[in-house]
Amino acid sequence: MDVLSHLLSLYPVRTALDTRCRGAVAWNMEHVAQPYGTAPYHLVVQGGAVLLLDGRPPVQLRSGDMLVLPRGQAHGLQIGAGVPDGTPTDILCGQFHFGTAANGNLIGSLPDVMLVRTADSNEFGGLQALMHLLRDEAGAVQPGVTAVVSHLASALLALILRAWLKQADTIPGLFALLADQRLAPALQAMLTAPERDWSLEQFAQLCNMSRSTFLRAFRKAAGATPGDLLMRVRMAQAAQWLKQAHRGVGDIGAAVGYQSEAAFNRAFKRHTGKGPGQYRRDGLYDGDAPLQ
Repeated sequence: MDVLSHLLSLYPVRTALDTRCRGAVAWNMEHVAQPYGTAPYHLVVQGGAVLLLDGRPPVQLRSGDMLVLPRGQAHGLQIGAGVPDGTPTDILCGQFHFGTAANGNLIGSLPDVMLVRTADSNEFGGLQALMHLLRDEAGAVQPGVTAVVSHLASALLALILRAWLKQADTIPGLFALLADQRLAPALQAMLTAPERDWSLEQFAQLCNMSRSTFLRAFRKAAGATPGDLLMRVRMAQAAQWLKQAHRGVGDIGAAVGYQSEAAFNRAFKRHTGKGPGQYRRDGLYDGDAPLQ
């Protein structure tokens, strides 16, 4: 499994398509702030709009643009602004739901504003095709429309992230490791074998670096030490496995590198605010705080 796919399987995201805005007359749409873990997105299928966000200059959106606000900030859209009068505008609006406390690690690695521009680039033909297919299905009266839209939207974040990694000038956190070919082997190792007692020397060898050079580069890219990130990966993986009722807490702890259930319980509670048993009983998805 490639690193991006592994990350998205470790930090699952639910996608909803809520609104389709169409018209040839300009109007304003206000979006209230969303709770932590909910990221609004807007897909400009045709026409344009202007994004208004406190503390930032207005941003012109045009056909083919895809906007995500990972922090859920309140914002406004001037639909139809910045395009010739009478130009039809068609925008799809929805939300990404980062459902568990462990997903704070993923959200924290995203910028306040993600803007992907797909126009005038054959490289993003697949993403453009998905956007138009979502538009067509959202307006269709056909059997299974809801299921089709849901499945199409579920691929949206992965494709947006892939395009953003290619376009962004600055990439933070987990994604900086993914984008840096020198450091990606260390991240891949953590994701593939979180149970291993990894050492700095082993990570450095995987990345063909000295221990000191690796540690310095890793900290600069990820904003965390390899040990900190490995711990977070372990807790995120454990949170996913806790969804599987047939797996015992002790087995899960051992599978993410803990030799005793008590040690795993302490680590999990320190990172999520709940012990594994309580986390499982409470329904698994109610956490809304990032990893500390």
